[in-house]
Amino acid sequence: MTSDAVRRVQSGSPWEESFGFARAVAAGDRVLVAGTTAFRGDVLHGEGDPYAQAVAAFTGALEAIGEFGLGRESVIRTRVHLAHSRDIDAVGRAHKELFDPVRPVTTFLVVEGFVDPRVLVSVEIEAFRGAVDS
Repeated sequence: MTSDAVRRVQSGSPWEESFGFARAVAAGDRVLVAGTTAFRGDVLHGEGDPYAQAVAAFTGALEAIGEFGLGRESVIRTRVHLAHSRDIDAVGRAHKELFDPVRPVTTFLVVEGFVDPRVLVSVEIEAFRGAVDS
């Protein structure tokens, strides 16, 4: 794979600059989106609300694949990291509302915590840039 086959986009998150990573990378027929939270700049959307944070995080991740001309119908995998197992139903509801028509493979994980303790949810998505079969 040549360097021309890889394209990176940034979202403007201060962590991307501090830690040296891209929000999304397209390589060949795949687009990978890094862990995305409900932060927009310095503002955490949905503080204390796992459902609202999940919607905001997935919205940010979908915006990242939008940079490559893709939408939710191109999503083939999601990963959801939760700070608390008690939030699985609320976050699962947000996932279903956003992805039920697409049905990507998914993994839900409970983690020890996030860089900012107010974060309840972090999501990753993987999208496919080729033809999509039902």
